[in-house]
Amino acid sequence: MLNGSHEYAKFLTERFITERYIDQAIHDTFSILESWRRRFEKGKAEYKPPLVKKAYVRIKTTLRRIIGKSVRITVKPHEYITYSWNNEWFSKRVEGFELTEPIIKEDKVYLVFRKELQTTTPLEVVAFDSNLFSLDGYDGEKFVTVSLKQLYSLKYTMQRKRSKVQSLASKKFKAGKRLLVKYSHREKNRVNDLVHKLANLILCLYHHHVLVFEKLNKQGMFEDANDSLSRKLSKTVWRKLINVLKYKASLYNCRVVEVNPRFTSRSCPRCGWVNSRMVGKTFRCGKCGFTLDRQFNASLNIFKKYLSRFNFKMWGFPHPFRVSGVIPLMGRRGMNIRDFGEVQGLRVEYKIYEIQ
Repeated sequence: MLNGSHEYAKFLTERFITERYIDQAIHDTFSILESWRRRFEKGKAEYKPPLVKKAYVRIKTTLRRIIGKSVRITVKPHEYITYSWNNEWFSKRVEGFELTEPIIKEDKVYLVFRKELQTTTPLEVVAFDSNLFSLDGYDGEKFVTVSLKQLYSLKYTMQRKRSKVQSLASKKFKAGKRLLVKYSHREKNRVNDLVHKLANLILCLYHHHVLVFEKLNKQGMFEDANDSLSRKLSKTVWRKLINVLKYKASLYNCRVVEVNPRFTSRSCPRCGWVNSRMVGKTFRCGKCGFTLDRQFNASLNIFKKYLSRFNFKMWGFPHPFRVSGVIPLMGRRGMNIRDFGEVQGLRVEYKIYEIQ
């Protein structure tokens, strides 16, 4: 239990480091506990308080001094450590950026840079439907598909490797545990790398746009899914991708918005009719006869849902129409989700479908 008394803070200061670090550590600890409490009340966390596995400290601006391309950090009174990024690979990238609060871990120093951007309100909109193997979007003029097959393949392959390592760990505990940490770390790095590449692709395609996604409850999907679908859902990273897009959006003058996914795949964007049954690969309206690929239909409805927030209505959507002009701009065609192995030389793929 934390003791907020002056005597306790004085004890820590004399025994370890300067008082400002103690204040920051106590603040971070209470933030972690408060976050765990909220998640526990929502049923998203176990009745087991969180455990900080890796020590870290956040450096306040009053404890660091910037000298050119180096920073001097106060550890104790009259005791400093200095770090320079003058010859580092990112030196030119951060020119004109402001150094905020560095983070020190046991073996690393993380420098956090910030830059104020001149942004304007994006007027164009693109809506994406999140699926197992693709993000299917509509931008008001055309449909676009961003492939997630490489990402699914990577998760599939690495999970198989980890399952083999886990069986080894049950026989050879120490060796198996080391391998498990190694492959878990490798999977995390490769997934993060590919997610950032996908985010960069989407933001380059649609800079100065509002990016609209469904606000999906993945946990709720597991409750309604069978074992086969649950295994597939476990390999999706929709939330991670949306978070990365939100993190990078301001660099491209974009904004990321989430809408309610209710009936996006089952409703007709032309007349509003809702199919009460499960929709197959193609959506067919039982009232007006409108026909479209189910995933494109969902992206069109997501597009309309966002516009409805501003009382805008989409009139005159072509009926009937056909989707044509498949243009493979990057990556491969006709790929299987297991063709990539560990997906060496990761690339991202997208296709554009013009409406005629």
